[in-house]
Parts: sequence; C-alpha cells; structure tokens
Amino acid sequence: MNFDGKFAVITGSSNGIGAETAKKITSLGGRVTINYSKSKKLAEEVAHECSNLGNAPILIKADVATDEGCEHLISSAVKEFKSLNILINNAGRTKFADHSDLNALNRNDFENILSLNLISNYEIVKKARPYLANSKNSSIVNISSVAGLKGLGSSIAYASSKGALNTMTLALSRSLGPDGIRVNAVCPGFVATDWWKNKLGDKKFRKSIKKYERTNPLGETPTARDIVGSIIFFASDLSNHVTGQLLAVDGGMLNGMPLKIE
Repeated sequence: MNFDGKFAVITGSSNGIGAETAKKITSLGGRVTINYSKSKKLAEEVAHECSNLGNAPILIKADVATDEGCEHLISSAVKEFKSLNILINNAGRTKFADHSDLNALNRNDFENILSLNLISNYEIVKKARPYLANSKNSSIVNISSVAGLKGLGSSIAYASSKGALNTMTLALSRSLGPDGIRVNAVCPGFVATDWWKNKLGDKKFRKSIKKYERTNPLGETPTARDIVGSIIFFASDLSNHVTGQLLAVDGGMLNGMPLKIE
C-alpha cells in the first residue's frame, strides 16, 4: 500500500487520531495538512515528525467550526497541493453531561457541538467536492463514534451529533458516488488519547480505561494508533469499491461480552 502522489486534508490533526493519521499517510508516501485552531506548538511538533517520515506537510491554522475556516483550509491546501485526493473529517468536540440529567445541556451546548461535529463536515465537503471530483477514486473519511451507533458517550448532544454524522455519511455516499468520491465513517469506541486524559484528569482517565477493558471482548483500550489502520483502509485504494460504510472500531464492545455459563 502506498500514497505516492496523494494529497490529504485532515482536520484537527495537531494531536490524537488526526495526528497519527497524518504521520501514517506521510510514512506511506502521501502529503498532508496539519490543521489546528489553537496550539501552533503541537501542530509544529506533528509536522516535524511527519517531515522525518517523508514529505513535509503544510500547517494551516483554521477553525473549521466556521464557514470561513472551512474555506481557508481547503483553498490553502489546494493552492499548495494543486489537487486533492483525500479528506479526513476528524475535528470534534463534546461536553460531558450525565444522560439522565436533561438540565445538564441547553440549546447553546447542542449548537456548539453540532457546529463542529456535523455542520462543519458538510461545509468542508462542499468546499472540497470540486477538487476531489477531479481526482480519480477520491475518498472522504468521517471520524465518527460508536456513540452515534448506540446513543452512548460523553453526552446526549455528542451522541446525537455523531448519529447525524453517520446518517450524513450514508447520504453523501449516494450524492458523491457519481463524482467518483467514496464516503465512509470510522466509529471508534473509547480511545486513550491525551485529549481524554486532559478532559477527565488522571484518576478518572485510568478508571475509564479499566472500565472500558471490562466491557469489550478484546479486553483492551486502544490508543490513537490502533484506530489509524481503519482510516487508512478507507482512504486508500484497498477500499476502491467500498462506500457508505460505518465501521465500528471498538474491540467488539457493541457485540457485547461473551456469555459465560457457570
């Protein structure tokens, strides 16, 4: 497998799954964007690692929660790359709220989460479509969540946004198929990233890892690197005839634990 001559825009790629995906595509011969909205330092660190692995990436500061940010990211990438083969919608946000406490979320919370997790993905696809259509067998990979498959996760607003993203993935696969653009989604379960660690704190983070390992058949908690393979599959020519698919990458959690008869 190689990505020689392929150009990829990856939103939210200064850390976590986005950063690991950027490094993997670079190591396989592709060239990527490192997109960030806040920490230039983190983005530069990822860019440095990519440069050591292969083609130098381009750093683009853009808040893709806004239409202006989506436009800036795509136009800046195409100006440099001259073409576009792959779009990976990875940027996302949440608010932690107990599902049973309906007062924990308000309209602003929903709008804030949906603006990035759903609407921005639609807008950036809209901006990228003409360039992806000009490339042979291009690919869009949406980074969703098992939260969107089963109504789980950090909050009802987050689960709803990912459920909507899954539905949008199916709809876009039909709309963009005639353009030669494949659209799929990867749906991770809990992933042990620095983002989660910073949100939860060390104690809750460790507790979440142990809990997750008890709820999936593989008994493991993945890191960002464990999710990348599925993204690479959808982004690469290995999935040439695959579109409109939602792939759960959760250690079998959604299947449930094996029944033990004692």
